[in-house]
Amino acid sequence: MRPTRRSVLLATVVVTALAAGPLAAPAFAAPAAPASVRATAGPDTEALAAAIAGLPDHDATAALLRVGGDGTWRGTAGVRDVRTGAPALENGRFRAGSVTKVVTASIVLQLAAEGRIDLDGTVQQYLPGLLTEDFEPITVRQLLNYTSGLRSGPSLGDTVEDGYPHRFETLTPRQVVAASVAEGPAYAPGTRQSYDNIHYTVLGMLVEKVTGDSYAHQAAVRVFRPLGMRHSSFPAGADPRIHGPHNRGYDWIDGKLVDVTDWNMSDRWAAGDLISTTADLERLLVGLFGGRVVPEPQLQEMFTLPDVPGARYGAALERFEVNGKVIWGKTGSRPGYATVIAATRDLSRTLVYSVDSTDAKGDGLAIAQRFAYPAFNR
Repeated sequence: MRPTRRSVLLATVVVTALAAGPLAAPAFAAPAAPASVRATAGPDTEALAAAIAGLPDHDATAALLRVGGDGTWRGTAGVRDVRTGAPALENGRFRAGSVTKVVTASIVLQLAAEGRIDLDGTVQQYLPGLLTEDFEPITVRQLLNYTSGLRSGPSLGDTVEDGYPHRFETLTPRQVVAASVAEGPAYAPGTRQSYDNIHYTVLGMLVEKVTGDSYAHQAAVRVFRPLGMRHSSFPAGADPRIHGPHNRGYDWIDGKLVDVTDWNMSDRWAAGDLISTTADLERLLVGLFGGRVVPEPQLQEMFTLPDVPGARYGAALERFEVNGKVIWGKTGSRPGYATVIAATRDLSRTLVYSVDSTDAKGDGLAIAQRFAYPAFNR
């Protein structure tokens, strides 16, 4: 029997003595220690408390963590805005990046369970004319597990520095796909796994074609509303803002800490345009793994690696091993925000975090080691 869940409340770490004026190289004050931590069965609470102590610092301005399963822990630290020093909002909204793919895969697998999509059906069948004759048949399953052979589409900048001057410009998903198709296939479908947004951009188009509805509305009625994810949404078109209460996101650009919160992410769409909260993403994670979002046997697609060399992903989800535990999850990053949802298959341990990382589009290893690994230490 699992021990009784007890919430561990961590007082918000607030640093108020920030340098006034421009955001260039702010002189963060000496970080404050957490005011109180109560022990609980399960996660390594000391390591978790240490991870968020001292925010803001050079690597992150805020962190929101939720650990669940056998024992729970909550942590909020840092600031909402480095100019004012206002404390970080525990329920603040943020850009969840590629965690969006979990929502997209859930919709597609629901449609498969309803008999409206055949996972062995092809892009050529469902979206005639989208691909040229240069492409071999690409199945829906190959889109889901990143083995389609499609090339990356264009972007408005490969790095935050490159993209920042273009942050209010629009590159539509159809433009991204058209440019990808024009370059021809990268490899024969089903022979390699190559993680990329392009697979899920095409899946978003598939959802709209099959349902005759917008992708955003399908996400709302099939995932958000049934799970009570009241604070999750997609921007309206090219809207660059995060509506509702949120913590500002920052990135170091040319030696200056720059506010990168407002950004048109419309080209990421069904691959990375979700705005959510940690509480909502915890509902998604628990509901999904618990079989309340995607029914069996379609749910097993998420936990099944394709038979190709070095495969790490099923449908949307990535397989990790941490301290001898097999973990399934998804990372997401947008300028200013790094997000993770992860859990053991039996939900004995769950993790959701949003970190306002100042290098969110970096390799993410340092942030994961600091904020994710402690959740699975025990």
